[in-house]
Amino acid sequence: MFSRRHPYLFFILVFTGILGAVLLGTSILFVVSRGGSEFDFTEKVGIIEIKGVISDPADALDALKAFRKNDAIKAIVVRIDSPGGGVGPSQEIFREIQKTVSKKKVVASMGSIATSGGYYIAAGADAIFANPGTITGSIGVIMGFTNFQAVLEKIGLVPVVIKSGPYKDTGSPVRKMTKTERKMLQELVGRIHRQFIRDVAKGRKRDVAQIEAIADGRIFTGEQARALGLVDQLGNLEDAVTWAGRQAGIQGDVGTVWARKKRFSLLNYLFGSSLDSFLDRVLSTRLQGGYLYRP
Repeated sequence: MFSRRHPYLFFILVFTGILGAVLLGTSILFVVSRGGSEFDFTEKVGIIEIKGVISDPADALDALKAFRKNDAIKAIVVRIDSPGGGVGPSQEIFREIQKTVSKKKVVASMGSIATSGGYYIAAGADAIFANPGTITGSIGVIMGFTNFQAVLEKIGLVPVVIKSGPYKDTGSPVRKMTKTERKMLQELVGRIHRQFIRDVAKGRKRDVAQIEAIADGRIFTGEQARALGLVDQLGNLEDAVTWAGRQAGIQGDVGTVWARKKRFSLLNYLFGSSLDSFLDRVLSTRLQGGYLYRP
C-alpha cells in the first residue's frame, strides 16, 4: 500500500488535504456570515462608494451595472466623499446613474465633501442626502497651466519645440500664452461649464436659469444647498439607505451590500500603472503643465 511504502509523503498529503478543507470551509462560513453576502438573497440596498479625486470611473460603472441587473438589489445608494476630478469620468458616472434611475431608485449620500465633479455625479440621482455641514456645490470648471519660462531662462535652458500646427503646443509651460490661445481655452471652459449646468438642471429637474444663477464656482454647506434646491434632505448614510429601501418597498430593517472594489495588487502597482506613469513622463516629447478638472 502507498501509505506503508511512503508514510511521510502520505502524511503530508493527508495533512494538506485536511488543512485545505478547513480553510475552504472557514472561508465559506466567513463569506456567508458577512452582512451583505452574495449568498444572502434577501432584498437589499446596494452601496457604491466614490471617494477621493474622480479619475477612473471603471469601478463605479461596473458596480452600477451589476446592481442594476441584480434583482435582489432593490435600490442603490452612491456614497460620495470627493472634491471632484476629471470632466470625462464625472460625466460617465452621471450618465450611468441616469440610465439606472429608470430601473431602480438611486440616492446620493454626501459625506464630508461632494463638490464640483462630486456634485455632478450626485445630480444624476433620484434624491440627494447631505449632512448639514457637508461642503458641496462648486459648480464650475477650471483649467490651469504652470509656466516655467522664467526659470528656464534663468538657468540657461532653451526649449526647442517642433509642432504640426500653431495650436499643437497650446498651454506649453515653456512660453507665454498668446491672446488667441487664451480666448480659445476660455471658450472651451465655457462650453464644458454649460454642459455641467445643463446636466445638473436635467438631473435636478430644474430650469437651466435656476442652476446658472448659482453655478459660479461657489461652495455651500449642506443646509445652504438644501435651501437652494441642490440637496433634497439632510441626513447621514444610514438615513439615505433607509429612505432608499423604503422607496423600493423594503419592509423592516434595510440590509446593505457594498460594491466590491478591485483587489489591490502590489506587483501591478509597482510594475504596472506606476511604471506606465513614469515612462509617460520620461518619454514625453514636451513637459505637461496643463490640467482640466473640477476641484
